Amino acid sequence: MKRSSFVAVLLSSLLLGVAGQVFAADPSQDSADESVSHRKPKQASQKPNPKIEARKKEAAKIKLVDINGASVEELKTLPGITDDDAKKIVAGRPYGSKAHLVSRNIIGMGTYDGLKKRVIAKQPNKDAAQNAALYAPKQTPKK
Repeated sequence: MKRSSFVAVLLSSLLLGVAGQVFAADPSQDSADESVSHRKPKQASQKPNPKIEARKKEAAKIKLVDINGASVEELKTLPGITDDDAKKIVAGRPYGSKAHLVSRNIIGMGTYDGLKKRVIAKQPNKDAAQNAALYAPKQTPKK
């Protein structure tokens, strides 16, 4: 019994000694850390990556279509959207998200994958509560 308590006291004092050294302030360390923190970060290479620049230009050319406000003709310009699909999109408005096109069974997932980078769903109101009321499921009166 005495031996186990002696070992416990010895270990705890050893741990406290090590912890004291670790957390002790070393002025030479602080000045070295300060000099590192004031350095300017290394800048990336000065030459722009031509592949990235080409992608940026291509992305800037793509015109996003708002599924909450586009006409049937504008919707038909999207890849995979037929005249019937465009009419279904207009009839199902408003959409809280472009993903609602799939979740409401307006278009299939394959069609959605082809156009999801080209569509957005702008919200009609700045107030989220008003938008939520618009997108709430419609209640049919009971007879």
